[in-house]
Amino acid sequence: MASIASVFMPSLSSHKPNQTLTRASNFNAISLAVNGKSFHSLKLSSAPSRFRVSCAATPETVDKVCNIVRKQLAVPENTAVTGESKFASLGADSLDTVEIVMGLEEEFGISVEEESAQSITTVQDAADLIEKLVAKNEKV
Repeated sequence: MASIASVFMPSLSSHKPNQTLTRASNFNAISLAVNGKSFHSLKLSSAPSRFRVSCAATPETVDKVCNIVRKQLAVPENTAVTGESKFASLGADSLDTVEIVMGLEEEFGISVEEESAQSITTVQDAADLIEKLVAKNEKV
């Protein structure tokens, strides 16, 4: 199940979790469906150079990833580890990140390709990738 976790656009500050992005034709206009009503080609002022749409992982997956990251990095109990936590800010180097990915592969029974592993920088990135790979494995 895909949903908009976050949209980084200043003009969409009123974005609510039940809104679904239906089409993005370019960075100057988008179409939204809100509660069954469509709003086509909303013009955006000062569009950013990067538009990010992500699948939101379940809280359970995020919690599991947080626990694995906390364990792999020996993060003190008083340090918050959330979906927004960046591995680098938690003290992880490239070897630590590889070990985290290996721990995630073992825990979730998945295989992460090297190029996908390199794109993981936050706990949320890891959780989203895991759910994508688990869903892909279930289809096969």
